[in-house]
Amino acid sequence: MIKNNKKILVIGAGFGGIASALRMRALGYDVTLIDRLSAIGGRAQVFNRGGFKHDAGPTVITAPFLFDELFELFDENREDYVEFRALDPWYRFYFHTGEQFDYRPSVEDTNKEIARFSPKDVKGYSRLLKASQAIYEIGFEKLSDKPFTKFWDMMAQIPSLIKLQSYFSVSGIVNKYIKHPLLRQAFSIHPLLVGGNPFSTTSIYALIHYLERRWGVFFAMGGTGKLVQSLYDLMNKNGVKIILDTDIAQIEVKNNKALGATSTDGRFFSADRIICNGDPPTVYSQMLPGEKNRSKRLFPEKLTQYSMGLYVLFFGTEKTYEDIAHHTIWMGPRYKELLSDIFDRKILADDFSLYVHRPTATDSSFAPDGCDSFYVLCPVPNLRADIDWDETGPILQERIINELSNTIMPDLKSVITDDFYMTPVDFKDDYRSMHGAGFSIAPIFLQSAWFRFHNRDPHIDNLYFAAAGAHPGAGIPGVLSSAKVVESLVIEDEKKQQS
Repeated sequence: MIKNNKKILVIGAGFGGIASALRMRALGYDVTLIDRLSAIGGRAQVFNRGGFKHDAGPTVITAPFLFDELFELFDENREDYVEFRALDPWYRFYFHTGEQFDYRPSVEDTNKEIARFSPKDVKGYSRLLKASQAIYEIGFEKLSDKPFTKFWDMMAQIPSLIKLQSYFSVSGIVNKYIKHPLLRQAFSIHPLLVGGNPFSTTSIYALIHYLERRWGVFFAMGGTGKLVQSLYDLMNKNGVKIILDTDIAQIEVKNNKALGATSTDGRFFSADRIICNGDPPTVYSQMLPGEKNRSKRLFPEKLTQYSMGLYVLFFGTEKTYEDIAHHTIWMGPRYKELLSDIFDRKILADDFSLYVHRPTATDSSFAPDGCDSFYVLCPVPNLRADIDWDETGPILQERIINELSNTIMPDLKSVITDDFYMTPVDFKDDYRSMHGAGFSIAPIFLQSAWFRFHNRDPHIDNLYFAAAGAHPGAGIPGVLSSAKVVESLVIEDEKKQQS
């Protein structure tokens, strides 16, 4: 590690902020990581209620090498800190028809599952994987950790983007190869993991199919909270200063240079460079009020499209549900129409689809003996919708419990315990997420690459973004790659200053 006296201030301790802090520390900077919550991790908080443990945020680990890299920066092995355990099945889909489809680690096993629904789609899935691999090799390997701070950077990739048919949606690409309606749902669901509507999210995100095939789907034993704690230990061991329970009110700028940031309690934190892990729209409108119209977004705020909101129900059960997989996607009777209600019409429909997380399928430490721990995520409209969550929250909770009790979790109503929930209001209040959106701005084509918030501000040369709303996008692989982009920009900027 090369030591220097320059200070880096990282605002926000989500995965993008943690990765940025570690990468900057490995470059020798004096690094301070600051967050408004009482624990690092951003949305990856941990709740403990009645002996049940709940990961509050991301639960799926893909592209594990991106975490491995952070430990390798300091000649450490991630395996010495936290175990990533491979899952099988990756996801279990439960359809409204009562049918189930297991998406499994081996292609052969997945093909057997596909054949139960539609033998003809086995060949279609093979073609989908080949298409996904082609997208992955360009969209992830070549573009995800490259900055798009100049329009011509993106224009140079236009031939590749056209070749990959990025003007299509993920659903459009999937439907090209898969014909069975239920399998089409299963194989187009991935954009929802990063806050996008499969029918409008650019087909670049179809790379997730091959990303999973290439690297697998894992669970961090002890939970995402254990992974966050491991990263905390790594930072603490290597001299990253961590300041919690401190909210930033404003980033101080003079002559197009960030000088530092002032907290809501009046403390000033000076810095030579600032990296924001917060939601970029929030940073520009609330922490940089004088700069909000200079962020070089294609669309003004009122035309910007945001990801959906999230309603997350947590509970324990006084019995175990052995037939429930670690990850279950519970699909309601409608698909495209429901997504249109959520993303376009901004209404809370009577029906819904759910993601059910049962960590006790893999790790018994999440619940007392003979019990299970659950986290149920329901996509809902963000706060641009006219929904009173004080009134609606308990109603939606009851509806979800009733539907699960009537389908995959019999007797749930009689064994549920220690239940509570989060709404988009909590995402806005706890994480300063604009409109309570679960994943910042939506991953449509005109909000991707150069059109997304830049990783370096166009006017403030020493202000950077490693966040879901910046390039390349949301999701754990996205924000970890965003930190890599920032690292490359800082190195580039240092070289310019020295020349």
